[in-house]
Amino acid sequence: MGASAERGAEYTGRYVVLLDQADPERGLNALRSTAGVAAVERVRGAEPESAAEMLARPGTSVLFDELAVAVVDAQPDQRHALVTTAEAEPTIIAAEPERVVYATVITEARQAVTGFFPAYRSDERELQRFTQTQVASQLGPSWDETTTTWGLQAIRANLSGQTGRGVKVAVLDTGVDTDHPDLTRSLEETASFVLGQTVEDGKGHGTHCIGTVAGPARPAQGPRYGVATEARVLAGKVLDNTGTGTDGQILAGIAWAVSHGARVISMSFGAPVDPGELFPQTYEQVAQRALQKGTLMVAAAGNESHRPGFVAAVDRPANCPSILAVAAVDRAMATAWFSCGAINGQGGEIDIAAPGVDVISAVPNGGLGIKSGTSMATPHVAGTAALIAQAHPEASATDLGNRLRSAASPLSQGADEVGAGLLQAP
Repeated sequence: MGASAERGAEYTGRYVVLLDQADPERGLNALRSTAGVAAVERVRGAEPESAAEMLARPGTSVLFDELAVAVVDAQPDQRHALVTTAEAEPTIIAAEPERVVYATVITEARQAVTGFFPAYRSDERELQRFTQTQVASQLGPSWDETTTTWGLQAIRANLSGQTGRGVKVAVLDTGVDTDHPDLTRSLEETASFVLGQTVEDGKGHGTHCIGTVAGPARPAQGPRYGVATEARVLAGKVLDNTGTGTDGQILAGIAWAVSHGARVISMSFGAPVDPGELFPQTYEQVAQRALQKGTLMVAAAGNESHRPGFVAAVDRPANCPSILAVAAVDRAMATAWFSCGAINGQGGEIDIAAPGVDVISAVPNGGLGIKSGTSMATPHVAGTAALIAQAHPEASATDLGNRLRSAASPLSQGADEVGAGLLQAP
């Protein structure tokens, strides 16, 4: 999707209901008795095909056992009763309208910045900030991408001793080109949560993100563009071939990824929020439950800004405190003109920034392409998390997030734009 500050909230008419993990059935029974919720199907993490079919079935509510969260289909005249029941029943933690979400990629062209202003780490691993003049005098006016993309150079992934070997990273997106010569070896498992569509990527967005996470050290053509070249990818299609999906499809993908042992979930999509709007309790609690199971969730901050004149709030679900929100920077280490910022309070913060302008990666039909967006920044972070997980296999999911932030290289912008700073590989 292109930048669209005018894009409003869109709803499906269903509700996302977060249940007490100790007794989810009690909450469902309360909804059955007072809100007319009839058929409830249970889905376990390893059942993607059935999840897609159930979510599309009218009048059917779906419970994802892995996370004790349900997508509830209630008749219009029963929705008030559903909300009232949720407020009164202690085993129902939250109930929120299901939203439509979009892939976050920029299609509107802006003049590219050719200079660059990177922050480097010295041999003593101390953080340093260089002036643009100093950097230009040492390295020239532009990045040389003959062998490695500018993004990998900026985060020092090309200098890392880690490859992410064996670490599972789930990329929930528009699917993947399963025949792409650069990606076939990295694909551990695939699943589609979109009814009537295979995991094959009809949009190109998911393939590009997966390439950034785990493209090979020596691709078939062009420079190296993958951060964690030996990571294992779980490719979950939660957005259709137009780049559109629902909370239910995303939650199905999250449950699947967690149940399959993903250490990181990369989510390059979002839905816009208004100034002052609170983060969604359902996603926040799901993210906390994922952390407890060893999975870190990373999400794109969103592309609705038109800097410098207008800064939009961080999209949901990235605005949740327990989900790492990723901003985008350009080749000059300036905040990308489209990147959303921390204009809301608790939960609307930016955690870290990564390369998100003119990013080279894989595209369907075996080729390479250039895309921009916080979508492109996010898989840089997910891939780097895999490098850290390989280096520190004992680290908890919370530790992975803390290590990402603490290793970031300071930038001149405020935390409201770039969080802890520029992502740096171990």
